[in-house]
Order: sequence, then structure tokens, then C-alpha cells
Amino acid sequence: MTAYIITQVDVHDQETFDKYRAKAGPVLAKFGGEFLVRGGKMEVLEGDWPYPRGVIIKFPDREMAKRWHESAEYGAIKTLRHASAKANMIVVDGIDAGE
Repeated sequence: MTAYIITQVDVHDQETFDKYRAKAGPVLAKFGGEFLVRGGKMEVLEGDWPYPRGVIIKFPDREMAKRWHESAEYGAIKTLRHASAKANMIVVDGIDAGE
């Protein structure tokens, strides 16, 4: 079943975050990940969304999403994100065709 990682991001060091962004895509692709939303103009319609950026990443399944997040390859660049931004991140199962 397709899974998605949904992240809220608040960047406080754009230069370091740009280094993270440049490295994140290739690592993500190794685990079958695909950016569906990566920043862009956002408007809160209901409730609270504490950070001004949103990211949605599609994976073939939850296991691959978690393998990406826990991988040594991502761990090597995750420190750049931690140093440059605050974030909330969840993994959620999608709805496969026919459900």
C-alpha cells in the first residue's frame, strides 16, 4: 500500500537548508520516494499548522518510507535539516485503487 511522509517545516538557516535539499532528492529516489509537494505557496484553511512550509513524499509502501528515514544515507544529511530547520513529520498509509 502506498505511504506518504508529510512534513511541516520552519527554516531558520536557508543556506544550510539548501545544502540539505540538494542532497535529499537523490537519496530519496534510492528508496522509491517521490516529492509530490516541496514547499510552494500554502494557505491554512482550518486548524493550526505551526510551520510555514509543507512537504509530501510518496513511497511504494510504509516499509520503504521507514527504511529511507532510518537509512545511513539519509542519516548523513538529516543533520543538515536538523541544523537549519524545525520540522514535524508523520508517515501515513494511502488508499490503494479499489479501496
